[in-house]
Amino acid sequence: MSSQISSSACELARARFHAASCAADSLLSRDPYGLDRDVWTRRFLDATLCLSGLLVNVIERIDHWAAVAPETIAHISGDQTLTYGELSKRSDALAVYLTERFGDDRSPIGVLGHREPEMLIAFLGTAKSGRPYVPIDTLLPRPRVEKILAISRAAMLLSAEEVAQLSRRKIRGRRKFLERNAPFYILFTSGSTGEPKGVIITLACLEHFISWMLAEQQFAERAEVFLNQAPFSFDLSVMDLYCSLATGGTLFSVNRDLIENPKQLYRALANSGVTTWISTPSFARMCLVEQKFTEAMLPRARRFLFCGETLAPQTAAELLGRFPRAQVWNMYGPTEATVATTSIRIDDSILQKYSALPVGRAMPGTQILVVDQNCHELPANERGGIIIAGPNVSPGYIGRPDLTARAFFERRGQRAYKTGDLGRFRDGLLFFEGRVDEQIKLSGYRIELGDVEANLRMLPAVRDAVVIPVIKNDTAQSLAACVLLDARNETSDFELAHSLRTQLSDRLPTYMLPRKFVFLDMFPMTANGKVDRTALARSL
Repeated sequence: MSSQISSSACELARARFHAASCAADSLLSRDPYGLDRDVWTRRFLDATLCLSGLLVNVIERIDHWAAVAPETIAHISGDQTLTYGELSKRSDALAVYLTERFGDDRSPIGVLGHREPEMLIAFLGTAKSGRPYVPIDTLLPRPRVEKILAISRAAMLLSAEEVAQLSRRKIRGRRKFLERNAPFYILFTSGSTGEPKGVIITLACLEHFISWMLAEQQFAERAEVFLNQAPFSFDLSVMDLYCSLATGGTLFSVNRDLIENPKQLYRALANSGVTTWISTPSFARMCLVEQKFTEAMLPRARRFLFCGETLAPQTAAELLGRFPRAQVWNMYGPTEATVATTSIRIDDSILQKYSALPVGRAMPGTQILVVDQNCHELPANERGGIIIAGPNVSPGYIGRPDLTARAFFERRGQRAYKTGDLGRFRDGLLFFEGRVDEQIKLSGYRIELGDVEANLRMLPAVRDAVVIPVIKNDTAQSLAACVLLDARNETSDFELAHSLRTQLSDRLPTYMLPRKFVFLDMFPMTANGKVDRTALARSL
């Protein structure tokens, strides 16, 4: 069966995606019933994608590659490798074990590890047993792990070592199959109350996301090497992991020991053959500090995909300069909407037109709304809260119906999510403008930290900036700006701070000006590869 699957899935996906969109437009232009255009679009696109077989079933694709190219490397992590044949066979063995042990109990399975090949076996084996997996990083403190296991009601916690043993058992039974609307994985994010929130993502959500990625990015089958920078417990890893596995590519994981040793990191990157770079902007900024980080180091690099943080124009411009044959893409989306929902290719025309980069347009079949506090849609150029509605939106948070009811709702037959993000539409493009919870009150004024950061990034000498409130007695007393410069000269920090503050005063009112400026070579990063704002605040 698997050998009959077309070897040109990417081209087929791309053609059907565009055909479905064009056909929908044609039908909508002569709608005799006067139905809402959004409803027609959703119904037609969903039906077309499902009936045409466009939606990519990742499990079937992996089994396909295991059948036609079993010796192809699926994953490289340090000195460990895993082939597609091994991945398929060993995940089958794990699936049978889980089915034998737990029967019809579909409780989640916790998977504890870092970036070992056994993590991929555990994810796929758990899914093949009809259960969702919960990735848990080894860096998490034990109380946090215990809390995640309790909230998710996990049936067991598998370590990489246990997976290595269990996945080599002889298969004596049959694996089960995961239904499209069943949970595929559960990712835990931090909650404002200190309690982690488990975001449920179904197989259908993942299928829509991966199908869109394959159609838009035109990945070459069995020819791509995807960079895996994010830990598997961070949703950005879903993009590189499943885009790679769906196309018969190789996933190249950057382990913690490489990140902590830049010389080893650059040596590993130079030998990686990476074609598709997927990371947070912070990780790319860290690499750009090295002058040898150019096309000579990564001669096969063809695209840089960024998500999870704001992409500074200076970062995009520098990448385009150092990698003239590569594309740079800016993407946006919360974990609750399956990694990313919008995208745009950043080129010179975008850089010249916009001082802050847009995050693009939504994937087909998904809607992005910018609304006021009463959930009324706002016109273009007005800032408001971002709502995402579509087939990629999560059912909600596991074990927390109260939080689910607060953040999710039904809109015209689609699942919708209140992101808590702020943004606006301009020229038909979405611009991300920070978080609602990044508002602070200073001297009676409400200030958006993202607003100050965006204006700092517009200054000529600034590569990137993070603004931190200086807190005393639980009250914001002032603002501090942590700044990365394009280049340092002999100018003193005092003179630099005075210059930036003067330039910023032409853009912002006095109460929004940082009182303190700290100049750094690079920002500290969290385990997920994002800027560690807590560490910055501690250093002030």
